[in-house]
Amino acid sequence: MIRKIKDLSNVSSVVVGPEGDDQRVDNYLLRYCKGIPRSHIYRILRTGEVRVNSRRVGATHRLNEGDRVRIPPVRLPQNRAAQKPRARAVDFPVVLEDEALLVLDKPAGIAVHGGSGVSFGVIESMRAARPGLRFLELVHRLDRDTSGLLMLAKKRSALTRLHAALREGLVRKRYLALVKGEFGSSEKDVVLPLRKFLTSAGERRVSVHGEGREARTLFRTHQALPGFTLLSAELRTGRTHQIRVHLAHLGFPIVGDEKYGDFEINRDLAKRGLKRMFLHAAELDLSHPATGARLALRAPLPRELSVFVEGLKKRTD
Repeated sequence: MIRKIKDLSNVSSVVVGPEGDDQRVDNYLLRYCKGIPRSHIYRILRTGEVRVNSRRVGATHRLNEGDRVRIPPVRLPQNRAAQKPRARAVDFPVVLEDEALLVLDKPAGIAVHGGSGVSFGVIESMRAARPGLRFLELVHRLDRDTSGLLMLAKKRSALTRLHAALREGLVRKRYLALVKGEFGSSEKDVVLPLRKFLTSAGERRVSVHGEGREARTLFRTHQALPGFTLLSAELRTGRTHQIRVHLAHLGFPIVGDEKYGDFEINRDLAKRGLKRMFLHAAELDLSHPATGARLALRAPLPRELSVFVEGLKKRTD
């Protein structure tokens, strides 16, 4: 099935389907008018050129299924239309899929969405691979270099319920991370506030800071290895780079972490075969957003990580 390219050069009248129910009109337009600059979307909202059921609305107005949206003529800038590549259809390993939910085992090295120098990521590739789906959105995010369980919603109602569950701490997310050295006690409940900032080079970073947002991670020793510790990290909050920054602040940066790690150790381990960050989203425990059934989802360590761990074990044999 090939999606028809929308003709946005004339006034459009669109009836909101179930995928747009309870969605803000600005977000609906950004999704419907793919490639149109965000600034232009907000301009046509401010000037009243967008109408919902023949009435002017603000950007935060929430739509209902069946609403009729008037969209004025909009044009994609020619240079952007010519330069923007199309996402390649990729079917990533599927852990669970039904009418409401799609859970993938994301490989390392792939961004979850386009932006910041990346043309497209998992979500764009999955939309290309499933052109028949009317709705497909990321429920949460994983860092580009993190592998493991990633949830996508196939219905807006599922997305809304999963976001609520995440906010209320009803989704258990457990990661596996390898650090250099002996971590010590078998369990540490770490509460350290995190704040985002920009480096002098314009790079986005996160650090522990007293004025940051509350961040809590429960670390447990999963396996002691010669010179290393394989940790289980359970997120109690979901801040950007939370596990990576907490461990680096404690003096146990994740091996292979090119942003917050020990670069000398990383270079040494790359020669020994570990060429990526050792962080893997291994477990998800949650209630299904449609049925309420309890889900316990697991993703085993990728081969390159499990092989490295086995090599460490052999050093004691």
